[in-house]
Amino acid sequence: MKILTQSLPNSPTAYLQGYLRENADSSVTYPTVIIVPGGSYTHIPEQQAEDLALAWVARGYQAFFLRYSFISEKTPLLPNPVIELAQSVAAIHAHATTWHVDLHRLVVAGFSVGGHITALFNDWWSEADFNQQAHTTPEQLKVQAVILGYPVISPKLGFPTDAPTLAMWTDSPAKIAADQHVTSTNVPTFIWATANDPLVPVQNTLAYAQASLAQGVDTELHVFHNGPHGLALANSVTAWKLGTDLPHVAHWLDLATGWLQDLK
Repeated sequence: MKILTQSLPNSPTAYLQGYLRENADSSVTYPTVIIVPGGSYTHIPEQQAEDLALAWVARGYQAFFLRYSFISEKTPLLPNPVIELAQSVAAIHAHATTWHVDLHRLVVAGFSVGGHITALFNDWWSEADFNQQAHTTPEQLKVQAVILGYPVISPKLGFPTDAPTLAMWTDSPAKIAADQHVTSTNVPTFIWATANDPLVPVQNTLAYAQASLAQGVDTELHVFHNGPHGLALANSVTAWKLGTDLPHVAHWLDLATGWLQDLK
């Protein structure tokens, strides 16, 4: 395995970290995933991000995680992390041959606020204004699908709960309500959450799924009946406190990979 770090333009603290299979035959390519971790826009849990990436490597994927900018580095923060995700997708397109990437099977998987970044990317990837900000083209941003785990979607849906935090995120809350910007150009979307998430209400997940279905987007939704926020793999690898190793919820990864295979 080769581990690499790819810097991103105009983002001194943001980078893409990759875990790549190496093959003597340069013609061999692999499905690829970009993990966009959570962390309330204040940090990312790097061990969890790596565990998520390696879980996909074990399933035959090239895997990356994105370390995006935080509110302590840019205020208001958004849309900077979404632009950094776009630049990450463009970098993978540019290095597809070297990194053995199958561009027809390139997926973005975002969790918590990483799901917010990913949902907004899904909404905006084909828009001219967004591509102008990111210095990209829609062709460079095309992905097969996105996966959203317990995502933040809109400030109106219960997270964040305080005005000072939201002000550090954006000076225009309506612009970052991802459920309000879904169009028919959104790529297939897999969404999962737990019904009793105490931090990011499940209404976030339901609102984005409903908006996606209304636009005719290929959408798969799973709401598990029980589990706290931030479950990641929901198994012993990413369990961070009692009650976060949940075998039933851990099925999300099998469900997501099966869904991706079904898209081909």
